[in-house]
Amino acid sequence: MSDEELHELAGKQAALGEVRGTPAQDPVNAPMIRHWLDAMGDENPAYLEKGVAPPAMAQVWTMPGVRRSAKDRSPVDDMIAALDASGYTGVVATNCEQTYHRYARVGERLTPATRFADLAGPKRTALGVGFFATWKVTWYGEDDEPVADMLFRVLKFRPRTKAAPAAADRPAYPLQPAINQDTAFFWEGVRQGELRIQTCADCGHHRHPPGPLCPQCRSANSSHLVASGLGTLYSFVVHHHPPVPGRETPFVVGVVELPEGVRIVGNVVDCPIEEVAVGMPLRVTYRPMDDQLVLPMWAPSKEEA
Repeated sequence: MSDEELHELAGKQAALGEVRGTPAQDPVNAPMIRHWLDAMGDENPAYLEKGVAPPAMAQVWTMPGVRRSAKDRSPVDDMIAALDASGYTGVVATNCEQTYHRYARVGERLTPATRFADLAGPKRTALGVGFFATWKVTWYGEDDEPVADMLFRVLKFRPRTKAAPAAADRPAYPLQPAINQDTAFFWEGVRQGELRIQTCADCGHHRHPPGPLCPQCRSANSSHLVASGLGTLYSFVVHHHPPVPGRETPFVVGVVELPEGVRIVGNVVDCPIEEVAVGMPLRVTYRPMDDQLVLPMWAPSKEEA
């Protein structure tokens, strides 16, 4: 499709308004809430005691899985398919804003409704020329009241063809982390070969990823400790698709449990994918991605965490 045809299709999809999907296959349930709380490290007992789900779980209940049927299609699907067919095959999420209206209650089935909002572009970005597609999903309870909204925006870009090597020794890695006053200490540690874990300067609670407030005592005073660099693979996925700029697929993304009491996400390297297993001991390794960025990754270790 031409750019004009893509915008014409976007207008048609937006004109459809809010399109209801099929209700969740399973009701909101305690086992899934328990798994979520464990994965998130959330020890708040109030959710299960009161029979409600954490608000951030809204999308969990209606995710269609790998084998989607035609009835699961939304106004977004045709738009994304058209962008792919036009060569805009790269994708990266840029915005995700959630609004919570009430708690989802154990026993009720949520129903998603999708409204395609806007297609902006073509725009030239650091990843390449592309379009920003925006849509909104609302989850409704059985009482037809909205439970939560999510505004989601992605950049669908046309991957660049390989160009002649840049003058610099190492080209800039296309995906750079967002570094702010809460995370700067972590990335400075990585550059120095240290795995730094944020700690509360008042109650001593360890937390990762870094944040502005301690979840235990709500203090804004923070410090850090240098972790041992050892860990145990808690869970992992093998990423096959979509393509990730600067990376060759497939690759392993793992959640690593540290003896310091936190979990950290990183790539598992130096190990055949078929040999990666939950519970395997790992050691941090630091890999330069360009002249400025170093990423902590995880390799098999003979030492136990």
